[in-house]
Amino acid sequence: MLRNVAVIALPEVAVFELGVLCELFGYDRTAEGLPGYDFAVCSIDGGSVPTHAGFDIAVKHDLSRVEAADLVAVAPYYHTGYAVDPEVIGALRRAHERGAWVMSVCTGAFALGEAGLLDGRRCTTHWRHTDDLSERYPDAKVDPDVLYVQDGKILTSAGTAASVDAGLHLVRQEHGTAVATTLARRMVVPPHRDGGQAQFIETPLQAVQCETLQPVLTQVIATLDQAHSVDTMAELAHMAPRTFARKFRNETGATPHDWLTNQRLLLARRLLEDSDLGVDTIAERAGFGSAATLRHHFTQRLSTTPQAYRGTFRSHSV
Repeated sequence: MLRNVAVIALPEVAVFELGVLCELFGYDRTAEGLPGYDFAVCSIDGGSVPTHAGFDIAVKHDLSRVEAADLVAVAPYYHTGYAVDPEVIGALRRAHERGAWVMSVCTGAFALGEAGLLDGRRCTTHWRHTDDLSERYPDAKVDPDVLYVQDGKILTSAGTAASVDAGLHLVRQEHGTAVATTLARRMVVPPHRDGGQAQFIETPLQAVQCETLQPVLTQVIATLDQAHSVDTMAELAHMAPRTFARKFRNETGATPHDWLTNQRLLLARRLLEDSDLGVDTIAERAGFGSAATLRHHFTQRLSTTPQAYRGTFRSHSV
């Protein structure tokens, strides 16, 4: 269970993304029924750290604080060519070896690359730096088109606001959908759609951000128990299927099929957490038709079964 969080702040640290990590894991919301974390920001020697914005931050912890953390996150720093201190590299490697979550935000991925943690893994960073990341770490599988990527217990995110999405995804993985949704509501941000382990995660869709297709998406989400396809959704949008599919991808970053499958999975997860309905009934309500189909998609995208997911997250509902 995620309880102990350490954030590594390197010279020229980006203050917005550091603030996001503090907001996600350093703000005490236990009075509202949300999990609490033993949270610390760390520097190499426990001293102050210069930010990219021209001021320093006072830090009370050195890297020894990282050794017991369940999550070690590297905040982004301004100069990607910065020579990462060997002590940081060692701390990141040890965290990964003992099974902790290791997370980077934006250019923090370069520190993970220096530690060898991106070799053979899917990963991402800010789109301005994805080519550089690929060139410097040729064994990394860099995807420039996603907001964040989880591969095993390595989590990398793109720039700025993507750190919110990645953090909420991690909270959802550890504490369940209800906790992540409640946290998102407290932060006044939309809940994030997630994918499974060891796979890249497509840019999430939020209907309110969709330029022209919002009415169609809203109607589909309200009727997930019904049969939907590219053809039926295109008909709702009064478009030819091919035109609709192209516009859908342009506006949401996902194909209609992937988006629909993930919306069905999200509903199924909520029902597994918050209701006593059987798996067969949940499969019907989520539009999968049968428990076998639901199990197939759970295994493929979440690397678990509906029953196992319920057993893990049922007690964490808020």
